[in-house]
This record gives sequence, structure tokens and C-alpha cells, in this order.
Amino acid sequence: MDTKSYFEPVMALANISGSKEYPTITGRIIFKRKGEGVLVTAEIFNLPYEVGKCKHRIFGFHIHEGSSCTGNDKDPFANAGGHYNPDDCVHPMHAGDIPPLFGNNGYAYLSFYTDRFKIQEVIDKVVIIHDMPDDFKTQPSGDSGKRIACGKIEVV
Repeated sequence: MDTKSYFEPVMALANISGSKEYPTITGRIIFKRKGEGVLVTAEIFNLPYEVGKCKHRIFGFHIHEGSSCTGNDKDPFANAGGHYNPDDCVHPMHAGDIPPLFGNNGYAYLSFYTDRFKIQEVIDKVVIIHDMPDDFKTQPSGDSGKRIACGKIEVV
């Protein structure tokens, strides 16, 4: 291990809170350095859902470039900014484009491994959950709908 990586954060955490419209959404996302990449694990509770066959919801899930989960009446998380995209890549190749959350009666769990970013690059950025799935083609952000929950990424 080189000296630089020794001083890089090993772990970060984002505590998720819902907007005023979805105040019961909670959860956390853990970012853990693993080899040359980052293991991201999300556990989210109280997502909106419908009962019945073929009613499972899929939610857009992204790291955004902003450093605040604040906003205005139109967009409660407007200050989250756009997708984190330090290399100016097209969607869905942004560093902030991550797999969607698949809801299961209001609950979602996701774990994936990525080398799109290092933990120190996303500290003080925010994670946003959108009410619609990312279509993986619409530029620049995947047409994921409104922002329903947010959490700031902080060193543990």
C-alpha cells in the first residue's frame, strides 16, 4: 500500500432522510474502501409503495455534486446540485450514477462494488433517492423524477 492510500478514509456514511412529502423515509448508506474500489451498501426504510402484483417500485439513486440536503418549496433538495460527474462523462457513466433501488413493500437493500470514485472524492457530497427509476439514457440525469430523500456523505 502506498503512503497516499494509507491516509485516505476507509469508511464514510450517509444518513438518509425523506423530504417533507416523504418524512418517514430513513436509512443509511455505507461507503467502505475495499481493494482498489469502494463497497457501497444501502439500507432504506419507508419508501413509497403500492400493494399488489407488478406494483414494486424502482427508485433512481445517485451521488450528487452538492454538499447540502436543503432546497426550496419546488425542490426540497435543490442544493444537492446535479449528478457527481468530475470527468464530464455522458449519462449513465457519471461517477455519481449508481444502481437503482428496488423497493420491496417500502424497504430496499443494495450492495455493489465500484471503482468510479474513491471515498475521499465523495466526502461532503450528497446521495439522492428519486421517485422514479433512472432510464439510463436521458441526458444529463436519467429522467428519474423528483427528489424524495437525501443524505450527506461524511467520514466515519
